[in-house]
Amino acid sequence: MMDGLVLRADPVRDTLATLAYRFALGAAEHDRAGSFPHENFAALHDAGLLGLTVPRGLGCEGAPLAEVAETVGILAEGCPATALVLAMQAIHTRHVTQGPGWSARVRELVASGAVDRGELVNALRVEPELGTPARGGLPATVARRTAEGWSLTGRKIYSTGAPGLSWGLVFARTEEEAPRTGMFLVPLRAPGVSIVETWDQAGLRASGSHDVLFQEVAIPADQAGELRVPAEWGRPDVEQAAWNTLLIAALYTGVARAARGWLLGFLRDRVPANLGKPLATLPRMQEAVGRIEGLIRCNERLVRSAALDGGGDANELALLKTTAAENAIEAVQQAVALCGNHALSRSNPLERHLRDVLCARIHTPQPDAALTAAGRAALGQ
Repeated sequence: MMDGLVLRADPVRDTLATLAYRFALGAAEHDRAGSFPHENFAALHDAGLLGLTVPRGLGCEGAPLAEVAETVGILAEGCPATALVLAMQAIHTRHVTQGPGWSARVRELVASGAVDRGELVNALRVEPELGTPARGGLPATVARRTAEGWSLTGRKIYSTGAPGLSWGLVFARTEEEAPRTGMFLVPLRAPGVSIVETWDQAGLRASGSHDVLFQEVAIPADQAGELRVPAEWGRPDVEQAAWNTLLIAALYTGVARAARGWLLGFLRDRVPANLGKPLATLPRMQEAVGRIEGLIRCNERLVRSAALDGGGDANELALLKTTAAENAIEAVQQAVALCGNHALSRSNPLERHLRDVLCARIHTPQPDAALTAAGRAALGQ
C-alpha cells in the first residue's frame, strides 16, 4: 500500500509507487544474498531522483525536506536498504552543494555526478575504535599534508552503500600538532581504497554497509571541507539534524506501512476452517489493525509537520526520531503477533520487515542519547 504523505502531484507519486513495487520484487532475493541492488539505483537515476537536493544552477531544483521525506518513505515500502542509501545521497549532496566549506569545483563535481552520471555519495564516519563520532572522540583516520594536497589513511565501518558509492565524505583528523577534524571528499575508486565485505547483519542486509579501507589515498587540496580543532565545532547544525532525523523517521515509517500492507492482505485472505470467514471480519482483528493504523498515522503527521516547519531544536528532533522509530517497531511487532507462525516464515515478507525495522534504533541519535538529553533539558541540568 502506497498511502503515505500527500505532498506531491499524483503523477510523481505514481512514479514513486511504481518504483517501490519494482524494488519490492527483488527485495527478498537481495536480502537473502546480502547483495547490493545496483539496478535500483540505475532506475532512480533514470527517474532523476539521485540529484533531488542539488540546487538550481547546478542541475536540479533543490527539493525541500518534506518532498524528500515523502520520496524516501514511499520507496522504503519497496526496499528500505535502497531508500536508506537514497536518504544519505540526498543529505550529503545537499551538504556539499549547498553547505559551507566546499570549493566551487567540488560542488560542481558532486552535483554533476549525481545529476548526469548517477554517482552516489555518503559520509563515512564510524570506526572500529571510535564508534559513532556523535558521542565524541578523535577519529583514527588521518589526513597528512602533501605537496599536491592530502594523503588519507584509515578504516571506516558501517559504510552504507559502499559497493555503489563513487564518493565518500570521510571524517578524519589532520596530522598536526593540534589536530583538526573535518570531512574529505574521497573518490572510492582511487588507488589505495578497498572494500572489505563485512556486512552480515540481520536487517537492511542489502545496504552494503561494509568496511572501507584507505591506504595513503591521494586527494587534491580543495577536496578537504572545513577543518577545525574539535572544540571549535560547537553545537550541531539544527537544519542538518532535521534532514538526518526526519528522513530516517520517514524511512522506517515506510517499512511499517509495508508490514501493514501485507497484514491487511493476510487478514482478508485467511479463512480458518473453524471460522468459515476471513480473519478481517473479527472485531478483535479490526481493533488490532486500528492500533497499528494509529501508530503509522501519528508518524506520518509527525514527519510531515516537522519537515514543513523545520523540526524545532536538536532535542525535539532527537525525540521525534526516537518516537517515530519506536512507533514503527511497535507497529510491525503487533502485525507479527497477529499472524503467528505465518509472520516468521521466510516465505513471507513480514519477518524481513521486522528485521529491517529494528535497525531504526541504531541510527544517530540513539534512544539513550536522545532521551538523556531531553531529560537533562527538562530538569534544567
